[in-house]
Amino acid sequence: MNALDKVPPEFLHALGTLRKAQCRGELHLAEIPAPARLAPFAVALGAEVLAPGPGTATPLHGPAAMALAAASGTADDDETELATGRFILLHDPEGSAVWDGEFRIVTYIRAQLEPEMGNDEMLGTVAWTWLVEALENHKAPYRAAGGTATRVLSESFGTLAERPGSIDIELRASWTPATSDVTAHLEAWSDMVCTFAGLPPLPEGVTPLTHRRRN
Repeated sequence: MNALDKVPPEFLHALGTLRKAQCRGELHLAEIPAPARLAPFAVALGAEVLAPGPGTATPLHGPAAMALAAASGTADDDETELATGRFILLHDPEGSAVWDGEFRIVTYIRAQLEPEMGNDEMLGTVAWTWLVEALENHKAPYRAAGGTATRVLSESFGTLAERPGSIDIELRASWTPATSDVTAHLEAWSDMVCTFAGLPPLPEGVTPLTHRRRN
C-alpha cells in the first residue's frame, strides 16, 4: 500500500480541481508546507504579487502605485512586492461541526497601503467586501464564512528613524466550500490577492492566464 492509498478520494478530487484553476498571471503561486495540526489532510499554496513591468496597468494603490507616480514610469519597480498570501485547503473525512462540512479553506492576505487609504475607518469592511465579491463573481458556493481584518502600523526609530512609516492591511479568513470542487475558490482568492495588491480587475471577457510554476 502506497501513501496515496491512504488519501480519501474526496481530497484527491479536490486537489485535482485546484490544478485546474486559472489564476491571474500577475500572481506567482507555489506549493508550500501545509500545517499538520489543523486537519488530517491539508494542502497549502503561497502567493506573491510583484509590481507590473512597463506597459502594464498601473496599480490602483499601494507602494508600487506611489513609486510609479513619483518616478513617472522611469524607475524599475519589477521587484516591488505588492501583496502576499496563503491559501490552505483542509479536509477531515469525519467532518467538523465548526466547519459545517468536511472541507475548510483558510486564507491570509497582506498588502501595504498608502496612508490615505490605510487610515480609512472603513478599511476592514472594504477588505471583507473584496473577499465576498470575489467569491460571488466566480460563483464559488460557500457557507460559514468568517474573518478578521487588521491594520498594521509600522514606525521606525533610532538608526532607522529616516525610514518612512507604513500601513499594512491583513485579512485572515476561512469558509466552507459547498463541494469538493474548489477550482472557483482558488480563482476567487487569486483575484482577492491581486485586488489587495492594487491591481485593477481584468476587463470583462478577458481570460486570466494560467500560471506556470517557475523552476
